[in-house]
Amino acid sequence: MITKINLLTIFILFINGLSPLSAQEDERYVPETDPLVLQKLEQWQDLKFGLLMHWGTYSQWGIVESWSICSEDEPWCRRNNTNYVEYKRDYENLQTTFNPVDFDPVRWAKAARNAGMKYVVFTTKHHDGFSMFDTKLTDYRITSPKTPFHTNPKANIAKEVFNAFRAEDLWAGAYFSKPDWHSEYYWWPNFATPDRNPNYDISKYPERWENFVQFTQGQIMELVGGDYGKLDILWLDGGQVQKLNEEDVYRNIERVQKMSKEEMYKYLTSSGYKFTKIQSQDIHMDELVAKVREKQPGMIVVDRAVYGKNQNYLTPENRVPEHALPYPWESCIVAGQSWSWVPDAKYISSTEAVHMLVDIVIKGGNLLLNIGPGPQGQWHEEAYKLLDDIGKWMNVNGEAIYGTRALSPFKEGKVCISKKGDNTIYIYYLADDGEKMPSQVEMTTFSLPKGARISIVGTGTSLKWSKTEKGFSISIPEKLRNKPPSKYVWVMKASF
Repeated sequence: MITKINLLTIFILFINGLSPLSAQEDERYVPETDPLVLQKLEQWQDLKFGLLMHWGTYSQWGIVESWSICSEDEPWCRRNNTNYVEYKRDYENLQTTFNPVDFDPVRWAKAARNAGMKYVVFTTKHHDGFSMFDTKLTDYRITSPKTPFHTNPKANIAKEVFNAFRAEDLWAGAYFSKPDWHSEYYWWPNFATPDRNPNYDISKYPERWENFVQFTQGQIMELVGGDYGKLDILWLDGGQVQKLNEEDVYRNIERVQKMSKEEMYKYLTSSGYKFTKIQSQDIHMDELVAKVREKQPGMIVVDRAVYGKNQNYLTPENRVPEHALPYPWESCIVAGQSWSWVPDAKYISSTEAVHMLVDIVIKGGNLLLNIGPGPQGQWHEEAYKLLDDIGKWMNVNGEAIYGTRALSPFKEGKVCISKKGDNTIYIYYLADDGEKMPSQVEMTTFSLPKGARISIVGTGTSLKWSKTEKGFSISIPEKLRNKPPSKYVWVMKASF
């Protein structure tokens, strides 16, 4: 047992707060067994495209969400005040000036629907602990009398967001941070806060930790208990909050023991790596998920970066996997430079966005694209323009996105493939900016079924094709090349 080992000498390696044996690196997956959840997951995999929104009091400063009050020496934790105590006080006082009077979730929801998005994941609470919903368990919330916006008819922001998006037939998902850096039961004011973890020894103060468990479970049950309507996804962040996994500890020890002294030194001092003494931050997830599903049967739970049955799908962050993954997954990616709102954000181009969506879909994943609202409750106009461009492409080509599944070999150069059912294959050509539609679209690593009928999606124009030695070649007539049905990516459909 782990208790027989000198705990003072054992450390778990964390990257951005996540074990290297987590979803970011090891990508192990435990399949779900609940038939209602399995059905829901299958439906979710058909949706393909969703919206993530990071929003909180920090938007007033145009800074990274939450992380500037974490006293780790990392680029994303930098502060403009060298006095940490003063800075944290000023940060928490942002509650008293947060008044997003231009908050218009109906406009957001319509823009998301028009872009072809099918679900939303909204930050009900980030790591700083400020609740964007009407929790009864803390005064550090959007509806508190301390917060100017509390008198607004739309003060219960999370509820307004969920209602607006459901009205546009989008699924509703609640992002919730398991760590809470405002809670005295997580960061005890009795001690300094050296990193993102609890700043006290949980084994010495189990009653304090139990208070945190009850607080956390209580807030989540407020969200799923009915006042916020039907929620389809519970998206839990903060992977360090988990029960100690002895198998992972031993695997880390074995990994280090096999290294030479030089390899070990390099491994233990690499830039960006973070160490923490072992603590089991157990919030009784199995029990919590069971209670959640009593209220919301079949609900998808994403306990991010925590290996086990409560991570119904995996979430590669700000990256697209190189290859298709053999389980449900979703890339969460920023659209405008940062998870949170920054004044002069540079958004990805429409070409980048559509190419990225296709690249994810043909590998069997979903894209969760993040847009951060600003201090008045506004989006950048560039965000609306980006979603409008994506929507125009989706209006033509959406059939080649929704309900599709990965098909090996997925991609060859600028040509990609996916399938829908047993009788349809989609072929995508990723066009460079300014590129004219080619006269031939070819693959040498995949052969279409004999007798397949090929048409261009968006016009239905039939296309001639021929088998090659190990692949196929599709001919594109000049008339179509001069006037393609869409920008960014051209899609062909093979039916058989």
